Amino acid sequence: MNNTRRSLLIRSAALSAALALPATRILAQPRFAQNPFSLGVASGYPQPESVVLWTRLAPDPLNGGGMPDANVPVRWEIAADAKFSKIVDRGEGLAMPQLAHAVHVQAKGLAPSHWYWYRFMAGDAVSTVGRTRSAPAADDARGKLSFAVASCQHYEHGFYAAYRDMAGQELDFVMHVGDYIYESSWGKGRVRDHHIPEPYTLADYRNRYAQYKMDPNLQAAHAACPWLVTWDDHEVDNDYANDRSQDLDPVEAFLARRAAAYQAYYEHMPLPPGTFSGGPNMKIYGTHAMGQLARIQLLDMRQYRDYHVCSRPGRGGGNQVNVAECADRTKTEHSILGRTQEQWLEQALAASPARWNIIAQTTLMAQADRGADTRTVYTDGWDGYPAARERLLKFIAERKVRNPVVLGGDVHFAAACDLKVDFDNERSPVVASEFVATSITSYGPSRARNETLLAKNPHVKFANSQRRGYSKYEVTPRRWETSFRGVYDAADPQSRAYNLGQYVVEDGKSGVQRG
Repeated sequence: MNNTRRSLLIRSAALSAALALPATRILAQPRFAQNPFSLGVASGYPQPESVVLWTRLAPDPLNGGGMPDANVPVRWEIAADAKFSKIVDRGEGLAMPQLAHAVHVQAKGLAPSHWYWYRFMAGDAVSTVGRTRSAPAADDARGKLSFAVASCQHYEHGFYAAYRDMAGQELDFVMHVGDYIYESSWGKGRVRDHHIPEPYTLADYRNRYAQYKMDPNLQAAHAACPWLVTWDDHEVDNDYANDRSQDLDPVEAFLARRAAAYQAYYEHMPLPPGTFSGGPNMKIYGTHAMGQLARIQLLDMRQYRDYHVCSRPGRGGGNQVNVAECADRTKTEHSILGRTQEQWLEQALAASPARWNIIAQTTLMAQADRGADTRTVYTDGWDGYPAARERLLKFIAERKVRNPVVLGGDVHFAAACDLKVDFDNERSPVVASEFVATSITSYGPSRARNETLLAKNPHVKFANSQRRGYSKYEVTPRRWETSFRGVYDAADPQSRAYNLGQYVVEDGKSGVQRG
């Protein structure tokens, strides 16, 4: 794309936001020629007594939604049974055009650790039924958690057979750790196509999300249980860092694009009502308690990070670098989280009473030397911010954080790792365990690169780049069990899945063990 067109499209993002003015007309009894619930339903952010419910009215989803420029009342109800004979809570939300007629409501009055069923109604249209689950009570230390982590679901690279398998599991919740959509197209052998070019405006991003969310297997996974979500780069632009794009666009223009992308993200995720307040900033990191058994610190790795070091000339973003030729990589003040989020994370870990302390973020935390002949790392991940990684792992070790487990995605291969303060010292103690989910569909690195990774990084105990899928976790007070799930063929929407590998962590013992 030429620079003139890029500039025009980016600036139109600001115009899109400016035109998104509140509508005053209310369409009390809408009539729909097509199903307005074409994007399905979802729930998220479970608490012991509440959960967020989401849908979006979109009878023509790939063309802006097809809704009138009016507010539309949407009724909802949540029940303790699938037949809706035991209604627990009900209400009415307002689907507004300035938020793409998306609805985010908080269902309350729930009992801890219980399953519920919910649905939406607009006019005479009724949505599919979703199932959700409340979180354990704050003092519940006895229970068991079953959940999954997903990431990197490039629409063109495969069908969502992994979500088909996930929807059939009995999961308490799902965490998505980034790259829910992809803004760009790349790779050979694509099985389906994005229906519009790279998005820059709010309207573009809405249409991109609609295409992804129309996938029936993704809808099934959302309808099966509640989700927690965070973003990585492709929800906006590849390898962006804070207010810097990969193409070094003018800051004001890129922030306009980021504002459009963030708004579209909110409009399509089961985030708590009010998370998006307008503009290019949105706080999505936070603590999520699962009783006394586990506490999740869900991070934002993009919005606050320092710029990449040693980028290619004339470009932003990450780069494969020989560590001997990139002295800036070890700058002590360099942060991937931003110092405010770093300090928050330390305080949250120090205050946690949980038996298992989960740090859910978007990528591989372990050091990953990827060079065949030289020591080579990729600067978009923690290897580009080694001082920040060392600060965090030192804090975990010194404060004796109980059973720390880091979860991630992004790298398109499944991995189980031991985390150390000093990865280059074989005697450095293991201070935390790490599990990384492979991609749902996005192409992975070659087998040769994977074998080099394993050979040069002894703290990486398992790595599989050949299969697409997700990771599943079963957690009890005494034991953490990880199953890496992979599909046989991501080009087949009906493909079956199987276990690529199984690893465990024992209570009180940092480090992964083969299960």
